[in-house]
Amino acid sequence: MESATPVIVAIDGPAGTGKSSTSKAVAAQLGLSYLDTGAQYRAITWWMVSNGIDIDDPSAIAAAAGKPEIVSGTDPEGPTITVDGVDVAAPIRTQEVSSKVSAVSAVPEVRARITELQRSIAASAEQGIVVEGRDIGTTVLPDADLKIFLTASPEARAARRSGELKGSDVHSTREALIKRDAADSSRKTSPLAKADDAVEVDTTELTLAQVIECVVTLVEEKRAGK
Repeated sequence: MESATPVIVAIDGPAGTGKSSTSKAVAAQLGLSYLDTGAQYRAITWWMVSNGIDIDDPSAIAAAAGKPEIVSGTDPEGPTITVDGVDVAAPIRTQEVSSKVSAVSAVPEVRARITELQRSIAASAEQGIVVEGRDIGTTVLPDADLKIFLTASPEARAARRSGELKGSDVHSTREALIKRDAADSSRKTSPLAKADDAVEVDTTELTLAQVIECVVTLVEEKRAGK
């Protein structure tokens, strides 16, 4: 593939909209780096839990926010994440971490630390990068070349997420998603929100392949017009 203009793509949206699958596939298809920012928040949450930090005490979380060393690999074909040199790709996906990540993510010192990390990764991606999360277009990379906000109905998102979390039932997954959305949308620091200049893509009725095709087209149009 010819070397194209580097492009920074921000993909935001609530859980279960297909963000990760879409972002990875788009990055791989277009030869871009990929960053799962949610994994970074999960990683710092995993570290807090593993080190006995009281998740209900924001000041304790804030005091420890600078301690763990979090390293994210940006290859879309095999993204990696380590904390203090330990591979945490599997443990950060547990229900325990999922249930606590909103509380940890809401602490301003945590967001400042992780946001700084995300910006440095995006700035060093020579060929461009797809960054997915919840506040990328609004807070982390407000000057991103292209901002996309994925949405889907709570039912569709719950069905997808319960498929990912093997064995969980759709109803309880839906309740958990709605609760997490409320927590993430109402937090004071960098809430989950659609940027004014973001392109909204409703994935409720779309297959993953259709969502990927849609986003790839948007990126290619942006590249052509740059």
